[in-house]
Amino acid sequence: MAEKVELGNTGLHVHPIGLGANKIGHENKETNTEYGGKIITEAIEHGLNFIDTAFMYGNGLSEEIIGKTLKDNGHRNDVVLATKGSNRYQGDKMVHDNTPAFLNKTVDESLKRLQTDVIDLFYIHFPDDDTPKYEAVGALQRLREAGKIRAIGVSNFSMEQLREANQDGCLDVVQGHYNLLHRSAEKELFPYLLENNISFVPYFPFASGLLAGKYNKDTVLSDYLKKKAQFQGDTYLKNLEKVDYLHTIADKHGVAPAHVVLAYYLTRKPIDTVIPGARNGEQVIDNLRAAEVNLSAEDIKMIEEVFPVEEP
Repeated sequence: MAEKVELGNTGLHVHPIGLGANKIGHENKETNTEYGGKIITEAIEHGLNFIDTAFMYGNGLSEEIIGKTLKDNGHRNDVVLATKGSNRYQGDKMVHDNTPAFLNKTVDESLKRLQTDVIDLFYIHFPDDDTPKYEAVGALQRLREAGKIRAIGVSNFSMEQLREANQDGCLDVVQGHYNLLHRSAEKELFPYLLENNISFVPYFPFASGLLAGKYNKDTVLSDYLKKKAQFQGDTYLKNLEKVDYLHTIADKHGVAPAHVVLAYYLTRKPIDTVIPGARNGEQVIDNLRAAEVNLSAEDIKMIEEVFPVEEP
């Protein structure tokens, strides 16, 4: 079993492979309390101890399923629990709200859904247009001092917003878009995070399954995927060629391309843990294998030559 690592300087120690719980409670999917609970329980029994959810995942349903499962199975103290909030409905429209009053309210509501006294890591899920970011983070700092949360994160913030949010040095974790096809965060964001002892948690690690080796040139793509830039025309064909190199490295290590991808992310200094999603318990358990893959310097060099940091 992989050794746990500290998430930045939070004092929270996690398995390098966590669970992104966006599929648990996802609308129009077969996720329900029994199904989601089974995923979580099996994952914990195999060593996973970091779960990342959000109000936005099923309008609180993912949080409710996780909270019920951890309470029913007595696993709450075995898990580092992260959730995110900033979303509220204004009529039929979802908007983002970073005001201290709303953050206080949404943390209290998440605590109830998760059936816990403290949230280990709470993120502001999206920035709003009006609230000064240092005021938003200041509200979370007061919630930390009150014992309602243990660590503070932000997600989907621009560099300018991030600098403003961290002006008092209260940020612990940043979550953002990063994968082998989207490495631009390495240019400006990663150096800032390293300088400020902030951990980075990437989302979209598999680029909608493309980097996991799920597709080939004969795969019939859904209309949803066809809209994504990485699946269009010559770009898609070139990306498939790049993924072939991942198969070569994976074969050498006796694993799947997905394991190589996750293992590569864990070689990046701001990244302590990754949170791939999963549709069933088998996928969660399989993802854990990535923590056992030791990429060589030659492997890493090949990956970076095939997947260079994109130009602006």
